[in-house]
Amino acid sequence: MADPMPRVKVCGTTSVQDAVHAAQAGADALGFIFAPISKRLVSPQVARAAGLSVGPAVARVGVFLDQGLDEVLRTAELARVSAVQLHGPLSEAFVRAVANFYPVLRVLRPADLAAGAEVWAGVPAVTPMLDAPQPGGGVPLDWESLRETFPPGAWLAGGLGPWNVAGAIRVLRPACVDAVSQLEARPGVKDPAKVTAFIGAVRATTP
Repeated sequence: MADPMPRVKVCGTTSVQDAVHAAQAGADALGFIFAPISKRLVSPQVARAAGLSVGPAVARVGVFLDQGLDEVLRTAELARVSAVQLHGPLSEAFVRAVANFYPVLRVLRPADLAAGAEVWAGVPAVTPMLDAPQPGGGVPLDWESLRETFPPGAWLAGGLGPWNVAGAIRVLRPACVDAVSQLEARPGVKDPAKVTAFIGAVRATTP
């Protein structure tokens, strides 16, 4: 049986306009970054409005980096996200605490992929997600070197764009592909043509 077509997440969404275009182009999920250090920081209020503008069929993912449990849960509730993406050196207990309230994408780096993914095997509310050491930097990973350790059902980010996502899908067969910087006109502002091209490239690829 052929692998299912991967889903598409357009991350770093900062406006209703960009959210609506991504949804109309076929995105399955939108990412809203709440990490204060990010150039793509968005307020919970704007994220909520953007999420409401696309309807419930599009997942809304709140992205956090080294933020406290109360802040994560409070912001997620204000923004009305449907899942939470966690970056940073967080404890297993912290991730499980968030997973009591929301489905969690636990971001891993190539160096800790095998051990980190094993921790979450069999935990339905937590899905491993592989990203580059510097998220949002636009540098692709070496997918061939990760072929043996990339866990089934994991999500993939890290320098993906319209021109290389097909190769990543064929090598790693991720459940979802996630792009940010390669879809922008400038940090925080999407280029509609790049978003459309990215989603089109995913849909045209046979895993």
